[in-house]
Formats: sequence, C-alpha cells, structure tokens
Amino acid sequence: MARLAGVSEATVSRVLNGVGPIKEQTRARVMEAAKALNYVPSALAQGFARKRSGNLGVILPLLPKVNLFSTHYFSELLSGIGATARRYGYDLLLLFREPDEPREYERLFQAQKIDACLILGAQDVEPERLALAELAAAGRQFCLVSQRFEGAGYNTVDADHREGTRAAVHHLLDRGYSRIWFLNGPSSYSNSADRLQGYQEAMLERGASFEPGHVLIGNYSRTSGYRLSAEIERRIRSGEADAIVAGSDRMAIGVLQGLKEKGLLAGRDYGLVGCDDSEGAKLTEPMLSSVAVPFYEMGCQAADQLLAPLAKGETSSSFQLKLPVELIARGSSGG
Repeated sequence: MARLAGVSEATVSRVLNGVGPIKEQTRARVMEAAKALNYVPSALAQGFARKRSGNLGVILPLLPKVNLFSTHYFSELLSGIGATARRYGYDLLLLFREPDEPREYERLFQAQKIDACLILGAQDVEPERLALAELAAAGRQFCLVSQRFEGAGYNTVDADHREGTRAAVHHLLDRGYSRIWFLNGPSSYSNSADRLQGYQEAMLERGASFEPGHVLIGNYSRTSGYRLSAEIERRIRSGEADAIVAGSDRMAIGVLQGLKEKGLLAGRDYGLVGCDDSEGAKLTEPMLSSVAVPFYEMGCQAADQLLAPLAKGETSSSFQLKLPVELIARGSSGG
C-alpha cells in the first residue's frame, strides 16, 4: 500500500490510525490505495496505535436470584448505553461484581481493557468510595448512573427522583387520600434519600403530617413489597393508612399482589403509586400509577458525555445531569 500511494509505511500507519498531522493530499492518496487494495484495517491494531481499547466499560452488580437483563431499570439503561456506544464505534465490556467483591476498577484502565466506564448500581459504602476515589485520583473517565456521592464532584447522570415522589404524593392528596405511607429502598442509594425528601416535602407542603414511622424499607424487589404487604394491610384496616407511594414498580406490584390476596383492591380500598413506569405497571389489575423515569435517555446521556470528547481525543468536562420525570396516573390511584 505504501508503494502504491508513494509514501512511507509510517505515513500509511499514521493515516489509517488517525495519528499525528497529515496533509490532506497525502491522506487522500493513502485512502485511494487502501480502497484499490480492498484493505480493511484491524480494529485491534488501531486501538494499540491510538492507545485506546475501543471498549466502554459498564460495571454492574451481580445480585443473587436477580436476572438483571429482565429488570426494567437495567435493561433500559443498557439499551441506551449500547445504542450510543455503537454510534461512536465503541463496544461494551460488561463487568459484573459480587456484593462483597473488591472494587478494582482502576485495574481495568491499567490493563487498557477500557477507555472509560459507567458504573450502575453503585452504593454508598466504603469499598465503593475508595475505588471511586482511586479512579478520580488517576484522572480516569467514568460516570455514575443514578447514584451520587455528596461533595465528591463525580460525573453523574440521574433523574429527579425527589420531584417524582413529590408529584406522586400531591396526586394522591388531590384524590382525597390523606394518610399516605412511603415504601422506600435502602439508604445506601442516593435516590432513596431523594425520594424520602420528596415525600416529606410534599406532605408538609400540603399541611399533612410527616411521621418517620410511616416510612417502610424494602430493597426495590417485588418480594420485599409482597413481604411488607402484611404490615400495610394492618395499617389500612386500622385506619392509619389509606395510600402508599413505593420507590419502585416492583415493590408496588408486590404490595398490590399481597393486598389483593387479602381482599384489598388498589384504587378502591387504598391508593397506590409506584416508580419507573415499567412494562409491568401496565399489566397489573388495576393498572399501576407510576412515576416515569427516563432510564433509556439516562443511558444515552451518560455514554454520550464520556464518548463524545474521547472521539475528539479530549477528556470530558465535569458534568452532573438530572433528567425530568413524569407522573402517569392509572387505576391504582383512582386516576
């Protein structure tokens, strides 16, 4: 190819790998020669030349008895990430971590396996904080999705969970419910704190009392909602509760199923609002009112923020994005 283009092999390498300044006339001769020879460049070789792997790492939690790809949250996020990565010519390298496994994220960069990474399902625990601090100190390109660490300044893409819960509470109050309980997720997730804040603010804004004892804790699974339905049934029958806001559709569906078995129907005997607006919300009877969270768009935004600068040979500026949510009223809240 070098002989056909009338240039050196080093010049051919620089043109094909996009390395260094090249005159447009020289670049055109090399590309013409490549076309004439039906040359297909090696992606691996190009990666070495550019000192890039061409992989976007996606770090995921490995949860017992949970198929991540069947959950609305992870499937939508990964779909958005994958579509955007493909647009930039990147492949995804999925990395699963056990709950107690060391978070050795920096090693992935040191081994040149990834050029940047997105971290899904991160929790505010000490091993996670140490691993992220190590990445930041090394100047690595990474982004947390649906999780933040106050004061750390890490790149984040999230949704406005606080406003979503506020909207859910206001919706129930507008429909005549007044004794609204909240089913939250673990405190190690920042979105749990956001939703709790939204619930508290909405109750106080409308003159309803906020009682810490009216907050129940699940783990965002259907099983945890179903398990807590017995406690919720007692509160409804005693007159202490007449509506529930759940931090995920899966927990809300567990509550709905458990209470239905006990003779209580959402939208008739109590109000119920979930969060995510998953496909399951439209399959329940009655259909579940829910806060729609744009997980697909979050995945797109997170990948784009990291890969757009890399495509130009730059590093991304710091970013903290928060996408809007929307309440979708259906039968479970009398909507």
